[in-house]
Amino acid sequence: MTLDAPGANATDCAGLNGQAPRCHHIDQLPAVRPGLPECAECRHLGRTWARLLVCLTCGWVACSDDAQGGHSRAHYEETDHPVVATLASPSTWRWCYVHRRTV
Repeated sequence: MTLDAPGANATDCAGLNGQAPRCHHIDQLPAVRPGLPECAECRHLGRTWARLLVCLTCGWVACSDDAQGGHSRAHYEETDHPVVATLASPSTWRWCYVHRRTV
């Protein structure tokens, strides 16, 4: 049995023709409205950010791992909200922290 994440059977979730296993987290996301286009934590600390990500569970906007703070990952670690997207548009890029890959 191949495991993608603890308790997730990747073979059961595999895509066609060897595609990466489907991330079931994206099926559970509500429609959210992103917050202000800034990382509040970085702004409070007087830092700048490289790229902003929006939590697709609650709309929280924070800096990516490219920034000094990595506040988007910190938000995931606090809340277990699994998927983020870049705030830059147009983009369809999404990242699942649970599976540690783009989805």
